[in-house]
Amino acid sequence: MHYFYWIAGTILALAWFSRIVDAAIGMPSVADISWPEWDRNPVPASESASALSPRVSIIVPARNEEGDIEVSLTRLLELDYDNYEIIAVNDRSMDRTGEIMEEVACRASGNRLRVIHHRELPAGWLGKTHAMWTASNEATGDWLLFTDADVLFKPDSLRRALVYAEAEKADHVVLFPRMIMKRPGEYMMIAFFHTMFVFGHRPWKVADPKSRDHIGVGAFNLIRRSVYESVGTYKALRMEVVDDMKLGKVVKNAGFAQRNVFGCDLISIRWARGARGVVDNLTKNFFAVLSFQCWRTVISAFGLAFLNLMPFLGVWLAHGWERLPYAVALASMFLIYVGMSSRLGIPAYYFLLHPVSTALFIYTLLLSMFHALWNDGIIWRGTRYPLDELRKGMV
Repeated sequence: MHYFYWIAGTILALAWFSRIVDAAIGMPSVADISWPEWDRNPVPASESASALSPRVSIIVPARNEEGDIEVSLTRLLELDYDNYEIIAVNDRSMDRTGEIMEEVACRASGNRLRVIHHRELPAGWLGKTHAMWTASNEATGDWLLFTDADVLFKPDSLRRALVYAEAEKADHVVLFPRMIMKRPGEYMMIAFFHTMFVFGHRPWKVADPKSRDHIGVGAFNLIRRSVYESVGTYKALRMEVVDDMKLGKVVKNAGFAQRNVFGCDLISIRWARGARGVVDNLTKNFFAVLSFQCWRTVISAFGLAFLNLMPFLGVWLAHGWERLPYAVALASMFLIYVGMSSRLGIPAYYFLLHPVSTALFIYTLLLSMFHALWNDGIIWRGTRYPLDELRKGMV
């Protein structure tokens, strides 16, 4: 048993300590476009005064979003950027989403906001990917910005992102949103989610063309139109549940320049309401993230338990110096929470609830698999997608 504690503890200490060192070195390289240096216009001052900034088409798919869509579209219409259009897609909504879209479009100046209504969904498509593909076919922009119907934009968010994209010669830019959190359960679950995100995706490596790390966020995926078409458009991702991350994957794999940036509260979103809301949101996604494979899901559940629970258990169960590697793992984990407290506004003491959030995430992972197998597919916004079609459509 003593050998087990030493071996397990050493593995955990190396895993967590190496990641916190890697993050401490790499994270400062991720730009923050809310800083003053990015508060300028994309077109250089030396160019003609009549020159227009790159045209951007903002694509907003929505299904049954009557509670958020008016504020979201209104905020987009207030952007301080001179050359953009908004294409909002009402994807078979059964509430007032489409009606509200039309009302906002009537108040918009010129032809800034266009609304597309989908009444039916063609076979072989997810509703969201079909909505974004349809809108992109009608877009006129040099850049396409895919966003969600509940994201809140500040006026300078798009302009700053374009300045950064042009300065860095980036082909795909992801802006991390500020999470609006109001309940302890949200803080606890989102803190765990971000801890695992830092551990598994390494945002500081995304810009490295030699790494396989990639990124995509549904709230803000800004991509050059030529690159979007080169990777096959959303037609290549038509059955991808985690389409935002998969867009980032195909862009990175194709060798294009990908960047992710911070932006304080340039964009913000209330992603979930309470711990239960986080569980509900992730139940749809988790099995898809693991390619709808049961063996990967079960192994991942055990891996999450070992990585996140064993440091806490080891400190109590081990004896003497055997506790040292577990303490190193816990200290490294706590430092990640300290780092998050400055970026996300999540108090570092939520580290103490890490075992609780771990248990809930493992439950969500297994629940996602169970639901998909029980329903022989996933049910998303009232539409059922068969499991065999989802598996065939994976990138």
